[in-house]
Amino acid sequence: MVRDAAENSSRKESMSPPRSLHVWMRLTMTKFDCQFWLPVPRTRVFPFFADPMNLAAITPEQLQFRVLTPGPIEMRQGARMEYEFRLWGLRLGWASEITAWEPMTRFVDEQRRGPYKVWIHEHLFADRDGGTLITDKVTYATAGGRLVERWMVGKELRRIFEHRERRLREILGGTPTA
Repeated sequence: MVRDAAENSSRKESMSPPRSLHVWMRLTMTKFDCQFWLPVPRTRVFPFFADPMNLAAITPEQLQFRVLTPGPIEMRQGARMEYEFRLWGLRLGWASEITAWEPMTRFVDEQRRGPYKVWIHEHLFADRDGGTLITDKVTYATAGGRLVERWMVGKELRRIFEHRERRLREILGGTPTA
């Protein structure tokens, strides 16, 4: 089961502004951290994550997620991808850029266009007990502030990551948790 690693999915934090200071000063940033272990070697887990075409397979079907960028996509720092999905009856576009790329260890994708004011998602992979510990650290800001985050976005995000863990266990191996 997805566990909020620091029990801080609704804790608000300030971040150093990589963009315009006046915009960042008005945003309420939210952190969502989760991790889970798969009894599968990192040499098999990381390549699965490194292929953006696999995203649709681990995203809930009702989101109708599609990768728009033609494949194959060379994953590296600076790589950009385009997606679309349906949420709350709306068709939404999303563009992301890989801003850090450390094969077999970690990568970071940042939203360049999409439904969030800010979305920074760090994916970490570590050998643990004969398998792989997968850690996700997401920092985001929503349009609509704390109420929208608390009542809509935060719940949906947890649901998506719980689905993602179940699907990864089915696809890569491992026993689903209760």
